[in-house]
Amino acid sequence: MNIAVAGTGYVGLSNAILLAQNHEVYAIDILPEKVRMINERKSPIKDKEIEEYLADHELNLTATLDGDSAYAKADYIIISTPTNYDEEKDYFDTSSVEAVIEQVLRCNQNAVMVIKSTVPVGYTESVREKYRTENIIFSPEFLREGRALYDNLYPSRIIVGRPEGNPEIVEKARIFAGLLQEGAIKKDVEVLLINPTEAEAVKLFANTYLAMRVAFFNELDTYAEMKGLKADQIIRGMGLDPRIGLHYNNPSFGYGGYCLPKDTKQLRANYKDVPENIVDAIVEANRTRKTHIADQVMKKARELKGSEDYVIGVYRLTMKANSDNFRKSAILGVMKRFEAQNREVIIYEPTLKEDSLYGHRVISSLEEFKEKATVIVANRFEEELQDVKEKVYTRDLFARD
Repeated sequence: MNIAVAGTGYVGLSNAILLAQNHEVYAIDILPEKVRMINERKSPIKDKEIEEYLADHELNLTATLDGDSAYAKADYIIISTPTNYDEEKDYFDTSSVEAVIEQVLRCNQNAVMVIKSTVPVGYTESVREKYRTENIIFSPEFLREGRALYDNLYPSRIIVGRPEGNPEIVEKARIFAGLLQEGAIKKDVEVLLINPTEAEAVKLFANTYLAMRVAFFNELDTYAEMKGLKADQIIRGMGLDPRIGLHYNNPSFGYGGYCLPKDTKQLRANYKDVPENIVDAIVEANRTRKTHIADQVMKKARELKGSEDYVIGVYRLTMKANSDNFRKSAILGVMKRFEAQNREVIIYEPTLKEDSLYGHRVISSLEEFKEKATVIVANRFEEELQDVKEKVYTRDLFARD
C-alpha cells in the first residue's frame, strides 16, 4: 500500500511512522529543514518517543517537498495540516485542508483522502459536496502532546467516519481502519465505523469533556485556595468514587495547548441556534481561572517585596514533558494579564534560543532567573525550584500531569 501524509506535525508524523512499519509512506511538508531531518531519521519536533523510534526502527518512510509526485502514486492520503481557530470568523481555518484536497484532485482522483485535521461538525460532508468526490473520509485523532506516537501504537479506539450509502467507500474506510490496527502494538482496539459528521462531533465533544474536567478541578482549587482549604484532600476524597476516579485531576493554570482551547470554542460555535449552558461555561471558566491565577501571583509578589516594585518570573512556557510546544499554553494567558498591569516579566524556558519573547526578557541561566525574580510562576513544580520554594507560586498539587 502506498500512503501519503500531508503535514509532519505531531499528528502527521506519528501517523506516518505508524504506517511506515508495514507500508510505503511519503511525508509531505513545505519546510525543507523538516524534510531533511526526517530523511536523516531525526525528529523535527521535540518528542522523545518519536526521536527514538525514528532512530531505532526500520521504516519505509520518505519525506518530500514534492506533493504532486507523492499524491499521484498514493492509495490513501492522510491530511493532517493545521486548522487554527479564527476568533473573528468563529470557525476553524480549514484553508490548508482544502489546499491539499485541491492538489490531490489534480494529481490522483482515485486516492482516498482521510482528514485527520480537526474540523467543524459537518465539514467532511461539505467538502465532499463542494469537490464532488466520494473519496473523502474523516478519522479523528486522540493524541496527547508528547505522547503522540504512544497513543497511535496503543490507541484507545480507532474511529473512521464514512457515509453509509456507498459500499465502495465503506470498504475503503474499513481497510484504512485496518491499516491503523495493523501498525498498532495494542491489538484489542475497539473500531467504530460511523458517519463522518458524527465522527467530527466525537472529536470536539471528547476534547470539550476533557476541558470541562480540567476546568472543574481548577474551580475546586480556586475555592479551596480562597477559603483556606486543602484542595488535595478534597480531590483525593472525591476521586475514590470510581465514577470520578483519581486521574486527570491535578489543578493547573487552565487548560491550554493546541487542541482544547480551539476545540471548545469551535464546539460552542457549532451550538449556534441550539440551547446550551455548559459549553459556554467551560470556555469562560478557563478565562476566569487565568485571571484568578494572575491576581494571586501579583498578591504574592507584593507580599514578598513589600511594594509594587517587583519582577514576575515565569518558569517554563511548555505544558507537557518532552515537548517544546507552548502554543496556546495557559501561562501565556496569565502573562497577558501581567502585561495589562504593566508588570515586569522575565522568562526561563530552556527550549527558547531567543533572548526575548513578547517583549519580555528570556534568561537562559536558571540561577540568574531565580535571583532576579521576586516571585516565580510555575504551572508544574520541578525539583530544581526546591531551593527557592518560598518564591514559587504553583497550583501543582500532585507533581504530575
